[in-house]
Amino acid sequence: MLGVERSSDHYRGCRADQADLKKRMQEIAETRVRYGYRRIHVLLRREGWDVNAKRVFRLYKELGLQLRQKPPKRRVKAKLREGRCAASCSNEVWAMDFVHDQLATGSKLRILTVIDTYSRFSPAVVPRFSFRAPDVIEVLDRVCGEVGYPASIRVDQGSEFVSRDLDLWAYMKGVVLDFSRPGTPTDNAFIESFNGKFRAECLNQHWFMSLDDAVGKCETWRRDYNEVRPHSAIGNKPPISLVNRSAAHGPPWPAGTG
Repeated sequence: MLGVERSSDHYRGCRADQADLKKRMQEIAETRVRYGYRRIHVLLRREGWDVNAKRVFRLYKELGLQLRQKPPKRRVKAKLREGRCAASCSNEVWAMDFVHDQLATGSKLRILTVIDTYSRFSPAVVPRFSFRAPDVIEVLDRVCGEVGYPASIRVDQGSEFVSRDLDLWAYMKGVVLDFSRPGTPTDNAFIESFNGKFRAECLNQHWFMSLDDAVGKCETWRRDYNEVRPHSAIGNKPPISLVNRSAAHGPPWPAGTG
């Protein structure tokens, strides 16, 4: 052996086989197509995999699981209105808006989305063919009966939100309607961010055969968003964990319950 050339002596790695880990990462990426490596890492840790984020990132790139993002357009930073403060507990500030989609047959859908800006909990994602102010009030009465009334709701200048019916409902329930400035969606950035996730992870991933089909699929996604999906803004926890923690320290809503 002394005559063997040193150039033929190669190191052979002794790292454990990563086949099982790669397979599980691919399974997660196939079922949660908008998850990056950070959220995949969180789910793996929950399942008991003793793996750090750097290894997940390396395998994530090796498997070609990277998300393809469009480069963001250049924007001038918008200044929010004076007097707005970050929410400090659940049911202090909600945000509400509409998302538009359609059935496989071409029929138009309007989807009312609502989110708690503190816990990121979504109490309602409701698709209908059309929405009027009484329909919005019906949804709010239902979800507020389940989780309590918010102190304020951030909305835009849509006709359903500026109506006398909704204003009267808010007055009777002790809720403040916090309107965004016209043409300034960044005034309601929380719901815009939520709607982006909703479109990428739900609307763009399904065909809706009927209104009932849309209702079922949107509700399934909402439950997964609230109870499973890791949120980096709240320590990679699901929103339901903050709602439960707030409830353990007393009523989570500062507004009147009507």
